[in-house]
Amino acid sequence: MTDPVSVVLVVLVWVVALAVSVLGGGTVTQWVLRAAARSGDPARAGSRRAGRVRSRAAAADPASVPVPPPPPPTTGPIGTEAVKALRGGTWIGILERFAITGCLLAGEPGGIAFVVAIKGLGRYPELREHPVASERFVIGTLASMCWAATVGVVANAVLVALR
Repeated sequence: MTDPVSVVLVVLVWVVALAVSVLGGGTVTQWVLRAAARSGDPARAGSRRAGRVRSRAAAADPASVPVPPPPPPTTGPIGTEAVKALRGGTWIGILERFAITGCLLAGEPGGIAFVVAIKGLGRYPELREHPVASERFVIGTLASMCWAATVGVVANAVLVALR
């Protein structure tokens, strides 16, 4: 596997895998956090259904006033308090996904333990000070790491197939 075409293919797989891991992981993590926020608060789910009923009623009766959307949540995984407590999370997530996918591509899955340890120890003071942020931390970290690991495993399978 020392011919130039093979080397270019390997480099291409690495670059694409790292880009997909880093860029796609942010989207996946945000989607999972929003899904967790929706499923965790039955009162908000009821208010959304009520809003749809009011919207249909407003469409039937043009004289009725539209109902404004509810304010952004202050608690839960996408609440303002959790987001403020975990500042820098986007950049930490980018580095985390890059490191996890890179460890798998390099054939060093044990390096993932260092990523988890560094992130956990680095965030511990913030999580201890702001317990409401722990839900966002756990959900976001698991979603991000699962995405990065999936991309790394798939890319590693492609590299094995190229050999």
